Amino acid sequence: MEENFPCPKCNCAYTYPMDHLWICPECAHEWNPEEKNQDSDTLLVKDSNGTQLVDGDTVIVIKDLPVKGASKPIKMGTKVPNIRLVEGDHNIDCKVPGFGSMGLKSEFVKKAN
Repeated sequence: MEENFPCPKCNCAYTYPMDHLWICPECAHEWNPEEKNQDSDTLLVKDSNGTQLVDGDTVIVIKDLPVKGASKPIKMGTKVPNIRLVEGDHNIDCKVPGFGSMGLKSEFVKKAN
């Protein structure tokens, strides 16, 4: 019989397995119980290639991103240094050179080497 893992976000006891992940029917949270990054204080953010990002990383924009109120987009290949990870839809806070402070989505960046 399989062990049941309560949801790490909402503590729901009615979670169920699907492939290698567990899913919560109440909050729709998905997680892998074998990953050791289950700290609630640690934010897990991955770039477009699946590489984990951390505060202070430098990322590169992978496509032109239009900016509301600006006459030009953020160009593909723009390096954005010293990012900060936050909760939410735009999970990267940063200062983009030539644009200033803004939030970016992690799926539109890749980690710089």
